[in-house]
Amino acid sequence: MGKVIAVANQKGGVGKTTTSVNLTAALARLGKKTLLVDFDPQGNSTSGMGVSKRSNPTAYDVVMGRTSAEDAVIRLPYGWVLPSNTDLSGAEVELANVERREYRLREALDTVRDDFDYIFIDCPPSLGILTLNAFTAADSLLVPLQCEYYAMEGVADLTTSVKIANRRLNKNLYIEGILLTMYDNRLNFSTQVAEELRRYFGARVYDTVIPRNVRLAEAPSHGRPITEYDAGSKGARAYLAAAEEFLQRQG
Repeated sequence: MGKVIAVANQKGGVGKTTTSVNLTAALARLGKKTLLVDFDPQGNSTSGMGVSKRSNPTAYDVVMGRTSAEDAVIRLPYGWVLPSNTDLSGAEVELANVERREYRLREALDTVRDDFDYIFIDCPPSLGILTLNAFTAADSLLVPLQCEYYAMEGVADLTTSVKIANRRLNKNLYIEGILLTMYDNRLNFSTQVAEELRRYFGARVYDTVIPRNVRLAEAPSHGRPITEYDAGSKGARAYLAAAEEFLQRQG
């Protein structure tokens, strides 16, 4: 049975989508069968994987029960993707009075779980019905964390959300790893934040760090993961290293 990992941080702009896209592709390059579920109405993971946001069906159709996950996923040379677009924002309202509304994504993914080694869910940067669906469906969380002053605040908010999910929806959910992103080794402050996070969270913080990298920033505009856009770049090497460390941590 495949493992489901929600890539989450309630603070925006921390590299959540970049991590979702590039870990999915890097693990596929390492021989794993991976699926990326774009569960953010902005659909940035969808376009970052080179899939049109006008694709049909989408994650919205899946959680609303209009189609199966199997029929909605799209196969690519570097993984599979369940696409999303702004239609998904409507699910927040439409699911409000639906029975077991927090379990819609879990029940959909259970039908394809055995088909993949790893399923990543790119979560929206807020604690609403979509994020709760992701937390209910996931076995664990991977938290991308920018090396900046407010990083600890973002993790504190996320930890509180995990406790809520543990009590109400998914008692086994846990934070399995924290990946430092947008790291600039020329800045003492980046080093200080990384050291502070490692003191606080210990082994949950990845040894691999994701640097600031121009090619990494360019890749989404070309609709390709960094390993496909420029495999020799610092960003590509970092995400391949992160994928290898991810596999080591899975035991």
